[in-house]
Amino acid sequence: MLILTRKKGQSIVIDDEIELFISEIEGEQVKIGIRAPSEIKIYRKEVLDAIRENNRESLATPTQLGALKDLIKGMDAPSNNSK
Repeated sequence: MLILTRKKGQSIVIDDEIELFISEIEGEQVKIGIRAPSEIKIYRKEVLDAIRENNRESLATPTQLGALKDLIKGMDAPSNNSK
């Protein structure tokens, strides 16, 4: 792990294409700006953790998978409303 000290207006460059810069410091809160190519996905860690947990829960719920399969089977079955 690398720990750096930066002041407002200073930045850090990662792999020649991602720049993190200190935009503002207010008390204990630091605003960080990020300049990166649009194809690079950037998430706050707590959002990424929530996405991963949601994905894990979705994969671990066999009843939901069974319900989805039943729904798909129902869509493929002929309708009883034919005249």
